[in-house]
Amino acid sequence: MTTATYTVNGMTCGHCVSSVKEEVGEVPGVTGVEVDLATGLLTVSSDEPVARDLIASAVQEAGYELVDRP
Repeated sequence: MTTATYTVNGMTCGHCVSSVKEEVGEVPGVTGVEVDLATGLLTVSSDEPVARDLIASAVQEAGYELVDRP
Protein backbone atom coordinates (compact mmCIF):
# COMPACT_ATOMS: atom_id res chain seq x y z
CA MET A 1 0.00 0.00 0.00
CA THR A 2 1.21 3.46 -0.93
CA THR A 3 0.24 6.82 0.56
CA ALA A 4 0.96 10.19 -1.02
CA THR A 5 0.18 13.64 0.36
CA TYR A 6 -0.49 16.76 -1.70
CA THR A 7 -1.66 20.32 -1.07
CA VAL A 8 -4.80 21.65 -2.76
CA ASN A 9 -5.48 25.38 -3.21
CA GLY A 10 -8.90 26.95 -3.41
CA MET A 11 -11.06 24.77 -1.14
CA THR A 12 -13.29 26.82 1.16
CA CYS A 13 -16.11 24.53 2.30
CA GLY A 14 -17.36 21.00 2.79
CA HIS A 15 -18.69 20.85 -0.76
CA CYS A 16 -15.16 21.59 -2.01
CA VAL A 17 -13.84 18.66 0.01
CA SER A 18 -16.56 16.37 -1.37
CA SER A 19 -15.79 17.38 -4.95
CA VAL A 20 -12.07 16.69 -4.57
CA LYS A 21 -12.70 13.36 -2.81
CA GLU A 22 -15.11 12.26 -5.53
CA GLU A 23 -12.85 13.16 -8.48
CA VAL A 24 -9.64 11.78 -6.95
CA GLY A 25 -11.49 8.64 -5.83
CA GLU A 26 -12.28 7.90 -9.50
CA VAL A 27 -8.59 7.81 -10.51
CA PRO A 28 -7.64 4.22 -11.41
CA GLY A 29 -5.69 2.57 -8.62
CA VAL A 30 -6.81 4.93 -5.85
CA THR A 31 -8.19 3.01 -2.86
CA GLY A 32 -8.71 5.86 -0.39
CA VAL A 33 -8.90 9.66 -0.25
CA GLU A 34 -8.75 11.94 2.77
CA VAL A 35 -9.02 15.73 2.53
CA ASP A 36 -8.36 18.20 5.36
CA LEU A 37 -10.14 21.49 4.61
CA ALA A 38 -8.24 23.46 7.28
CA THR A 39 -4.79 22.58 5.94
CA GLY A 40 -5.63 21.83 2.31
CA LEU A 41 -3.92 18.47 2.61
CA LEU A 42 -4.99 15.67 0.30
CA THR A 43 -3.89 12.16 1.24
CA VAL A 44 -4.24 9.48 -1.40
CA SER A 45 -3.94 5.75 -0.68
CA SER A 46 -3.35 3.19 -3.41
CA ASP A 47 -2.03 -0.32 -3.90
CA GLU A 48 0.64 0.97 -6.32
CA PRO A 49 2.00 4.52 -6.73
CA VAL A 50 -0.32 6.72 -8.79
CA ALA A 51 1.19 9.34 -11.11
CA ARG A 52 1.03 12.87 -9.72
CA ASP A 53 -0.31 14.08 -13.08
CA LEU A 54 -3.39 11.88 -12.70
CA ILE A 55 -4.07 13.28 -9.22
CA ALA A 56 -3.49 16.85 -10.44
CA SER A 57 -5.92 16.32 -13.33
CA ALA A 58 -8.60 14.98 -10.98
CA VAL A 59 -8.15 17.93 -8.61
CA GLN A 60 -8.37 20.32 -11.57
CA GLU A 61 -11.53 18.56 -12.78
CA ALA A 62 -13.03 19.28 -9.34
CA GLY A 63 -12.19 22.96 -9.86
CA TYR A 64 -9.11 23.31 -7.67
CA GLU A 65 -5.34 23.38 -8.00
CA LEU A 66 -2.73 20.92 -6.79
CA VAL A 67 0.35 22.83 -5.61
CA ASP A 68 3.88 21.66 -5.04
CA ARG A 69 4.89 21.26 -1.44
CA PRO A 70 8.25 22.71 -0.40
